[in-house]
Amino acid sequence: MLMRSKLFVPGSRPELFGKALASAADALSFDLEDAVADSQKARARAELAKFLRELPAPAPKIIVVRVNAPTTIEFGADIDALAGMPIDIINLPMAEDRDDVVDAIGRIERSEALHSSDRQAKVLLNIETPKGLRKAAELAGAHPRVVGLQIGYADLLEPCGIARSDGSALAHIRLTVRFAAAEAGIAAYDGAFAAVKDIDGYRAECEAAKRHGFAGKSCIHPSQIAAANETFMPDSAEIPWARKVVSAAAEADARGVGAYLVDGQMIDKPFVERARAIVALVDRIQAGDPR
Repeated sequence: MLMRSKLFVPGSRPELFGKALASAADALSFDLEDAVADSQKARARAELAKFLRELPAPAPKIIVVRVNAPTTIEFGADIDALAGMPIDIINLPMAEDRDDVVDAIGRIERSEALHSSDRQAKVLLNIETPKGLRKAAELAGAHPRVVGLQIGYADLLEPCGIARSDGSALAHIRLTVRFAAAEAGIAAYDGAFAAVKDIDGYRAECEAAKRHGFAGKSCIHPSQIAAANETFMPDSAEIPWARKVVSAAAEADARGVGAYLVDGQMIDKPFVERARAIVALVDRIQAGDPR
């Protein structure tokens, strides 16, 4: 799914729901977990369910809901309250064990069946603990409904005393998560950047994540959306190169040639796959097709 920018919206702040929907974010991530106090979780579920029921079909943006961890009593209440709602992705926090992910998805499926829902939400897993990072590849391939891995920097770094500004640490985490996602054939999404007034710092992290093959980045404030959308869009040099490679590949296939030159560069299957992905992304963006 097209999620260059994914804007977090606290489930306990219904006054922000409409504003978020009107934003330029590709996806909205309604949070029922960390952004909601324990005393407000039931109200947040009710407010979010009301908002989702009133959305037009299809929803104008990708709808993500971060539920509470499957190990909590709130998880079942979240899943039951949201069954049948127009949700594209359920975001599971604190993913650490393959069997636990499979069990959580099974509980989601049972809730969908109990509510006679024909909707089958995909699942985005948060990699935000040392164990989760170590088992990222196993988690990525845990179930066909898993469509992506997302980094949770604060939970991962703060307890370990690792500086959020350490570029080498961030690069190690990103590459570990990206290769794990690639092994399963799914996307990787970069985590939130808390210094909302530091747009240059946010953009720099977007650029680093793009270089590491990430598909998008979380936004915790609307001011971050433009930087994410711009950065994770193929740039002005990539697009014509990709279209030229795709065209050359079609001609080469017709002639039975496996490797050939495009603008002096040797091209074979890996380059063609990347070029086709770029063209497909651009075409979807231009067509306004987020799904």
